[in-house]
Amino acid sequence: MKIYNDYLQIIKDAVESDASNQIYKGLGSPIHSRTNEQFKAILNRVESKEIASEMKMFSEGLGRPINYNQQLGLHPSFAHLKNTDNVEEHYIVSVFIDIKGSTNLFKKFDKETNFLITNAIIKAGIHTALIFGGYVHRLQGDGMFLYFGDENTEQKKAVELALQMVSVYTHFVKNDLKEYLMSQGIENIGVRTGIDLGKKEDVLWGNSGIGEISEVTTCSLHTSLASKMQSSALRNGVVVGQYVKDEILADDIFSLVCNRPDKTENDRYIYRIDDRNFYYSQYDFNWEKYLKKQSFVAIDSNGNPVIKLPSSVNTISALKPIAAINKPYFNEGKNKT
Repeated sequence: MKIYNDYLQIIKDAVESDASNQIYKGLGSPIHSRTNEQFKAILNRVESKEIASEMKMFSEGLGRPINYNQQLGLHPSFAHLKNTDNVEEHYIVSVFIDIKGSTNLFKKFDKETNFLITNAIIKAGIHTALIFGGYVHRLQGDGMFLYFGDENTEQKKAVELALQMVSVYTHFVKNDLKEYLMSQGIENIGVRTGIDLGKKEDVLWGNSGIGEISEVTTCSLHTSLASKMQSSALRNGVVVGQYVKDEILADDIFSLVCNRPDKTENDRYIYRIDDRNFYYSQYDFNWEKYLKKQSFVAIDSNGNPVIKLPSSVNTISALKPIAAINKPYFNEGKNKT
């Protein structure tokens, strides 16, 4: 997707400046290794508090303000619980996204290049989450733990935003990122995602830990199940819980995990409590089909999803890059003879 071009360029520049890659390409010993200044220049191409330009246009089109001032482990709706013994009940959508196969990068690139690549992938995920109103609760190595939902967002809407976010981001990883990394001899890079909804009566928010060694987090079976579902997801796949499916009511985008060829009926439930008659199903989520149904997506001539530009940027200035290849038809609104 075009909105990820800036992040992909960071990865390309990191690879091109990698000393090991120069040797791999038969260029012999590199003329010079990457300097610390060059490393920082690549790292900071997309700044932490300013999403890439294409992403910014996307967020403007969705009309969603971005909160760059989040703090890990401190959801703003529950920040008042920090360093207190108070607890609250409130629904939340938990999302675990894990990058799989990233250790293969060490077979080809130096540690600085690996850092630049994984950081760009994570940064792209964080910015995507921010656009869709997500809260980054924790970064775990190559993975992200996100919350969707707050005191001003309806439960159903939070579920929709979470599904939209993971659909857009997974498309980037499965297609744009995979295509480039494979061209560099790196295979099997992908993401696995688990999503579950904890309803108000099933979620307890509170401060976990001591002093500053603490975070405002949830105690919920469904937060834990989201993590388990991530583990059972296929590469570039998404597994969701029954409560998520119930909010969407679209059977054509969900299929029971037990319906996979390599699974059995025992895999229908991600969790069960027999003496309480509680059986909780897990589903593969067809994010590709869901993505194509979104209002912010158009389908190109090859059947691929394309992010629509907001009407506010469909101006003469925004069209210049396109019009540049058709100069006879581009006159910036002036009549020429």
